[in-house]
Amino acid sequence: MKLETKNLTKEYTQDERIFGALKDVNFSMASGDFISITGRSGSGKSTLLNILAGLTLPTSGSVLLDGEDIFALSDEALSFYRNATVGCLPQQSSVLTNLTVLDNVRLPFHLAKREGDSEKEARRLLSMVGLKKLTGRMPKRLSGGQLKRVAIARAMINRPGFLLADEPTSDLDAQTTEEIIQIFRKVADEGTAVVMVTHELETTEYAGQRYEMAHGVLRKI
Repeated sequence: MKLETKNLTKEYTQDERIFGALKDVNFSMASGDFISITGRSGSGKSTLLNILAGLTLPTSGSVLLDGEDIFALSDEALSFYRNATVGCLPQQSSVLTNLTVLDNVRLPFHLAKREGDSEKEARRLLSMVGLKKLTGRMPKRLSGGQLKRVAIARAMINRPGFLLADEPTSDLDAQTTEEIIQIFRKVADEGTAVVMVTHELETTEYAGQRYEMAHGVLRKI
Protein backbone atom coordinates (compact mmCIF):
# COMPACT_ATOMS: atom_id res chain seq x y z
CA MET A 1 0.00 0.00 0.00
CA LYS A 2 1.37 3.41 -0.99
CA LEU A 3 0.22 6.93 -0.13
CA GLU A 4 1.75 9.86 -2.00
CA THR A 5 1.23 13.52 -2.77
CA LYS A 6 1.73 15.24 -6.12
CA ASN A 7 2.45 18.98 -6.16
CA LEU A 8 0.33 19.43 -3.05
CA THR A 9 -0.50 23.06 -2.30
CA LYS A 10 -2.70 24.57 0.39
CA GLU A 11 -3.48 28.27 0.61
CA TYR A 12 -5.56 30.23 3.10
CA THR A 13 -6.92 33.74 2.74
CA GLN A 14 -6.60 36.01 5.76
CA ASP A 15 -7.40 39.73 5.73
CA GLU A 16 -7.51 39.58 1.91
CA ARG A 17 -3.97 38.20 1.85
CA ILE A 18 -3.08 34.71 0.62
CA PHE A 19 -1.08 32.59 3.03
CA GLY A 20 0.68 29.53 1.61
CA ALA A 21 0.59 26.67 4.13
CA LEU A 22 1.95 24.06 1.69
CA LYS A 23 3.87 24.68 -1.51
CA ASP A 24 4.18 21.94 -4.15
CA VAL A 25 4.78 19.15 -1.66
CA ASN A 26 5.81 15.82 -3.21
CA PHE A 27 5.99 13.04 -0.67
CA SER A 28 5.36 9.31 -0.48
CA MET A 29 5.21 6.53 2.07
CA ALA A 30 4.65 2.81 1.85
CA SER A 31 4.00 -0.10 4.18
CA GLY A 32 6.59 -0.37 6.94
CA ASP A 33 8.06 3.14 6.56
CA PHE A 34 8.82 5.17 9.68
CA ILE A 35 9.07 8.83 8.70
CA SER A 36 9.70 11.92 10.81
CA ILE A 37 8.88 15.49 9.77
CA THR A 38 10.41 18.32 11.77
CA GLY A 39 9.90 22.06 11.54
CA ARG A 40 8.83 25.11 13.49
CA SER A 41 5.25 25.77 14.53
CA GLY A 42 3.29 27.15 11.59
CA SER A 43 5.58 25.57 8.99
CA GLY A 44 2.76 23.44 7.53
CA LYS A 45 3.39 20.08 9.23
CA SER A 46 -0.07 19.66 10.75
CA THR A 47 -1.71 20.90 7.55
CA LEU A 48 0.05 18.13 5.65
CA LEU A 49 -1.15 15.48 8.11
CA ASN A 50 -4.73 16.77 7.93
CA ILE A 51 -4.70 16.54 4.14
CA LEU A 52 -3.16 13.05 4.20
CA ALA A 53 -5.93 12.06 6.61
CA GLY A 54 -8.58 13.32 4.20
CA LEU A 55 -9.74 15.95 6.68
CA THR A 56 -8.64 19.06 4.76
CA LEU A 57 -9.08 19.69 1.06
CA PRO A 58 -5.95 20.94 -0.74
CA THR A 59 -6.01 24.03 -2.92
CA SER A 60 -4.32 22.10 -5.71
CA GLY A 61 -2.39 18.90 -6.22
CA SER A 62 -3.46 15.43 -5.18
CA VAL A 63 -3.18 12.71 -2.55
CA LEU A 64 -2.98 9.29 -4.15
CA LEU A 65 -3.67 5.96 -2.47
CA ASP A 66 -2.20 3.28 -4.72
CA GLY A 67 -2.65 5.71 -7.61
CA GLU A 68 -6.22 6.83 -6.84
CA ASP A 69 -6.93 10.40 -5.73
CA ILE A 70 -8.64 10.21 -2.32
CA PHE A 71 -10.44 13.52 -2.92
CA ALA A 72 -12.09 12.07 -6.02
CA LEU A 73 -13.76 9.41 -3.87
CA SER A 74 -17.44 9.53 -2.95
CA ASP A 75 -18.31 10.93 0.50
CA GLU A 76 -18.95 7.42 1.75
CA ALA A 77 -15.67 6.07 0.39
CA LEU A 78 -13.70 9.01 1.78
CA SER A 79 -15.30 8.48 5.20
CA PHE A 80 -14.27 4.83 5.10
CA TYR A 81 -10.73 5.89 4.11
CA ARG A 82 -10.58 8.10 7.22
CA ASN A 83 -11.88 5.28 9.39
CA ALA A 84 -9.97 2.30 8.01
CA THR A 85 -6.95 3.32 5.92
CA VAL A 86 -5.43 5.98 8.16
CA GLY A 87 -5.14 6.06 11.92
CA CYS A 88 -4.80 9.54 13.38
CA LEU A 89 -3.07 10.55 16.59
CA PRO A 90 -3.90 14.25 17.14
CA GLN A 91 -1.71 16.54 19.19
CA GLN A 92 -4.38 17.17 21.81
CA SER A 93 -5.85 14.31 23.83
CA SER A 94 -8.89 12.84 22.11
CA VAL A 95 -9.62 10.06 24.60
CA LEU A 96 -13.27 10.16 25.65
CA THR A 97 -13.59 10.65 29.40
CA ASN A 98 -16.91 8.81 29.74
CA LEU A 99 -15.64 5.54 28.27
CA THR A 100 -13.29 2.95 29.77
CA VAL A 101 -9.88 2.35 28.25
CA LEU A 102 -11.17 -0.74 26.46
CA ASP A 103 -14.25 0.99 25.04
CA ASN A 104 -12.22 3.99 23.89
CA VAL A 105 -10.06 1.66 21.82
CA ARG A 106 -13.02 -0.30 20.45
CA LEU A 107 -15.01 2.78 19.36
CA PRO A 108 -13.64 3.37 15.81
CA PHE A 109 -14.24 -0.29 14.95
CA HIS A 110 -17.98 0.26 15.31
CA LEU A 111 -18.19 3.45 13.22
CA ALA A 112 -18.37 1.37 10.05
CA LYS A 113 -19.84 -2.01 9.24
CA ARG A 114 -17.16 -4.70 9.47
CA GLU A 115 -16.64 -8.22 10.67
CA GLY A 116 -14.43 -9.25 13.55
CA ASP A 117 -14.11 -9.16 17.33
CA SER A 118 -13.38 -5.60 18.44
CA GLU A 119 -12.82 -6.59 22.07
CA LYS A 120 -10.24 -9.22 21.21
CA GLU A 121 -8.37 -6.81 18.93
CA ALA A 122 -8.56 -3.99 21.47
CA ARG A 123 -7.12 -6.21 24.18
CA ARG A 124 -4.30 -7.27 21.85
CA LEU A 125 -3.43 -3.65 21.12
CA LEU A 126 -3.63 -2.60 24.77
CA SER A 127 -1.22 -5.40 25.60
CA MET A 128 1.10 -4.16 22.83
CA VAL A 129 1.17 -0.63 24.28
CA GLY A 130 1.61 -1.85 27.86
CA LEU A 131 -1.90 -1.30 29.23
CA LYS A 132 -3.08 -4.90 29.47
CA LYS A 133 -4.15 -4.51 33.10
CA LEU A 134 -5.95 -1.17 32.69
CA THR A 135 -8.75 -2.13 30.30
CA GLY A 136 -11.52 -1.19 32.74
CA ARG A 137 -9.98 2.02 34.02
CA MET A 138 -11.50 5.44 33.27
CA PRO A 139 -9.31 8.05 31.53
CA LYS A 140 -9.33 10.46 34.50
CA ARG A 141 -7.24 7.90 36.39
CA LEU A 142 -4.54 7.69 33.71
CA SER A 143 -1.26 9.57 33.34
CA GLY A 144 -0.42 11.58 30.25
CA GLY A 145 1.73 8.78 28.90
CA GLN A 146 -1.01 6.22 29.48
CA LEU A 147 -3.54 8.41 27.68
CA LYS A 148 -1.17 8.60 24.72
CA ARG A 149 -0.93 4.80 24.68
CA VAL A 150 -4.72 4.50 24.65
CA ALA A 151 -4.86 6.90 21.70
CA ILE A 152 -2.27 4.84 19.80
CA ALA A 153 -4.18 1.62 20.40
CA ARG A 154 -7.41 3.27 19.27
CA ALA A 155 -5.77 4.64 16.11
CA MET A 156 -4.65 1.07 15.29
CA ILE A 157 -7.94 -0.76 16.00
CA ASN A 158 -8.91 -0.99 12.31
CA ARG A 159 -5.43 -2.09 11.26
CA PRO A 160 -4.75 0.99 9.11
CA GLY A 161 -2.09 1.11 6.45
CA PHE A 162 -0.86 4.47 7.76
CA LEU A 163 -0.52 6.01 11.23
CA LEU A 164 -0.33 9.82 11.31
CA ALA A 165 1.02 11.20 14.60
CA ASP A 166 1.03 14.95 15.32
CA GLU A 167 3.56 15.94 18.02
CA PRO A 168 2.96 12.66 19.90
CA THR A 169 5.61 13.27 22.58
CA SER A 170 5.40 17.03 23.12
CA ASP A 171 4.08 16.77 26.69
CA LEU A 172 5.89 13.63 27.84
CA ASP A 173 9.04 13.04 29.89
CA ALA A 174 12.17 11.56 28.32
CA GLN A 175 11.57 7.96 29.40
CA THR A 176 7.93 7.93 28.28
CA THR A 177 8.91 9.59 25.02
CA GLU A 178 11.37 6.80 24.26
CA GLU A 179 8.74 4.17 25.12
CA ILE A 180 6.20 5.78 22.76
CA ILE A 181 8.75 5.99 19.93
CA GLN A 182 9.58 2.31 20.44
CA ILE A 183 5.87 1.52 20.02
CA PHE A 184 5.89 3.42 16.71
CA ARG A 185 8.95 1.44 15.65
CA LYS A 186 7.12 -1.81 16.42
CA VAL A 187 4.03 -0.63 14.51
CA ALA A 188 6.19 0.14 11.47
CA ASP A 189 8.01 -3.17 11.74
CA GLU A 190 4.64 -4.92 11.62
CA GLY A 191 3.81 -3.19 8.33
CA THR A 192 1.93 0.03 9.13
CA ALA A 193 3.64 3.15 7.78
CA VAL A 194 4.18 5.76 10.50
CA VAL A 195 4.49 9.50 9.88
CA MET A 196 5.50 11.44 12.98
CA VAL A 197 5.42 15.22 13.02
CA THR A 198 7.66 16.56 15.77
CA HIS A 199 9.80 19.48 16.86
CA GLU A 200 11.87 17.23 19.15
CA LEU A 201 14.93 16.38 17.08
CA GLU A 202 16.10 13.65 19.43
CA THR A 203 13.05 11.52 18.57
CA THR A 204 13.90 11.40 14.88
CA GLU A 205 16.87 9.03 15.31
CA TYR A 206 14.46 6.08 15.21
CA ALA A 207 12.96 7.11 11.88
CA GLY A 208 14.10 5.49 8.66
CA GLN A 209 13.38 8.64 6.64
CA ARG A 210 13.63 12.23 7.84
CA TYR A 211 12.09 15.36 6.39
CA GLU A 212 12.11 19.02 7.33
CA MET A 213 9.37 21.54 6.57
CA ALA A 214 9.86 25.29 6.45
CA HIS A 215 7.38 27.87 5.13
CA GLY A 216 5.28 25.14 3.54
CA VAL A 217 8.20 23.57 1.67
CA LEU A 218 9.12 19.95 2.44
CA ARG A 219 12.61 18.60 1.87
CA LYS A 220 14.32 15.32 2.69
CA ILE A 221 17.29 15.50 5.06
